[in-house]
Amino acid sequence: MIGAIAGDIIGSVYEHSPIKIKDFPLFSEESRFTDDSVLSVAVAHAITAKSSYKKAVREIGNRYPEAGYGSTFILWLFSLIEDSYNSWGNGAAMRVSPVGFAFKTKAKVLKEAERTAEITHNHPEGIKGACAAALAVFLAKNGADKEVIESEIEREFGYDLDRTVLDIRPDYSWESSCQKTVPEAIVSFLDSVSYEDAVRNAVSLGGDSDTLACIAGAIAEAYYRDIPEEILLEVRNRLPDDLWKELRRFYIEYGINEIAGRLKKARML
Repeated sequence: MIGAIAGDIIGSVYEHSPIKIKDFPLFSEESRFTDDSVLSVAVAHAITAKSSYKKAVREIGNRYPEAGYGSTFILWLFSLIEDSYNSWGNGAAMRVSPVGFAFKTKAKVLKEAERTAEITHNHPEGIKGACAAALAVFLAKNGADKEVIESEIEREFGYDLDRTVLDIRPDYSWESSCQKTVPEAIVSFLDSVSYEDAVRNAVSLGGDSDTLACIAGAIAEAYYRDIPEEILLEVRNRLPDDLWKELRRFYIEYGINEIAGRLKKARML
């Protein structure tokens, strides 16, 4: 899950200033966590505390009203809209990675991913995007190779993953839908050689960079099981203590051993 948050922070600078190159600074003074991180932590909290997703997202989301939420989500967050609003936006997929890390069967992952989405994004494409992102994390965490991940996601959801970053980049632009964000984020992972490379791929598409890198970063963490210590330290330095406490709690219960070991070595866990 820290891979998702790191991707969000790295991509935050380029969300409204898109780039089409992979050679860029990973962090700057402007790098910050956004709604992707806040809501991922909220989902993690719901899982560890065994509370409802709706309650956790509203409670933790309200602590950070300036995190960069979409306009309709803001109305829902502050209870001006009580019910789901049929969104197909990529917000359903950006917050779902804890589900892929926490649950032990494909059926449970898909069920819980749908539950995280439907509190707001109950459009079929919103639910589909959340389920695809969570399943990719689940498969990667459980040792599936890239060919299996690609074929499973294509078969289950009908996404076209038979592309490369070089294929996508020239004509891709900022996009908020699940259907035009989740496949591209998964390709960014599939076309990578490391965690950092997956995040750089995602940002270099020139789209909704924090969300693309958040989704790709979560899958890459699960697959490569290796996030450089300097990236972990940057995340710790930029994440507020209350969000870090929730992240730490989730890692103690559900985290990948290799990443947890790095966090312990850096005295962050």
